Amino acid sequence: MRNPEAVARSARLREEPWQASAPSGGFVTGTIRSIREIFGRRELLALLVRRELKARYKDSSLGFLWSLLRPLSILIVYYVAIGKFLGAERAIPDFAIYIFTGLIVWQLFQEIVSSSTGSIVGNAGLVRKVYLPREVFPLSTVGSGLFNFGTQMVILAAAVIITDRVPTGSRLWYLPLSLAVVLTFGTAIGLALAAVNVYLRDVQYLVEIVLTILFWASPIVYSWRLVQDAIGGSWAADLYLNNPVTLAVLGMQRALWVAGTDEPVPDGLATRLLVALAIGTVLLWLSQRLFNRLEGNFAQEL
Repeated sequence: MRNPEAVARSARLREEPWQASAPSGGFVTGTIRSIREIFGRRELLALLVRRELKARYKDSSLGFLWSLLRPLSILIVYYVAIGKFLGAERAIPDFAIYIFTGLIVWQLFQEIVSSSTGSIVGNAGLVRKVYLPREVFPLSTVGSGLFNFGTQMVILAAAVIITDRVPTGSRLWYLPLSLAVVLTFGTAIGLALAAVNVYLRDVQYLVEIVLTILFWASPIVYSWRLVQDAIGGSWAADLYLNNPVTLAVLGMQRALWVAGTDEPVPDGLATRLLVALAIGTVLLWLSQRLFNRLEGNFAQEL
């Protein structure tokens, strides 16, 4: 004899409308539908961002202070090793501010890409049991990355005030433009890798190696002047400047590194950043469509 509660539950389930395991639609309509679904779950997204931050520093005595201590420790290492021992501070004025400006941009990009890559696999329990727009998982890592970036910017702002090198004027336009480039490319790459990592788990380890290499492909611990002197005017210089993170680092340094106002910058840096932002926006759209095509089998693969 069947349990009456089970019979009633089966009857309720039969009356529920059918829901697809992944949103369907074309390139345009599918994108609009996905954006609407994510916007409709914005409260859940905010909860996931808070959970991401709390989980990272769970059972820690210092809590969010670790988000400051990590870049500060890296800053000290590079400042002493490269600035003092190798003499970089003699060629780069206000070397500490210069290197910290580049580091926080890189940390934001690295955190978004590396955390997004494992975000779907790390939330396998939720993905298997509940239907929701799966993009919220990589997007929650973008939110936590922005929070850490904000706290590090407070440290940088205090440093420029103490050293009396407060940036003003039109140079500050480089800050939001550079930040937009990093966020657009980081989110685009993170979305694509989060989906691919469900099928190919080696991707998350490959990402760590690639990010380590890419760190040295941007002028964070060395200056653009050194790059210009070594490969300026060649195809290698053009290739170097095609890296959107490199452009974002240069743009952020232009905005906040007042002591380097007379230092050389690539020709048309603002135009290059605008072009990179346009390309990043298209890449973000394509990555979301790739994510949408692959998410249908996430539950089975996990």
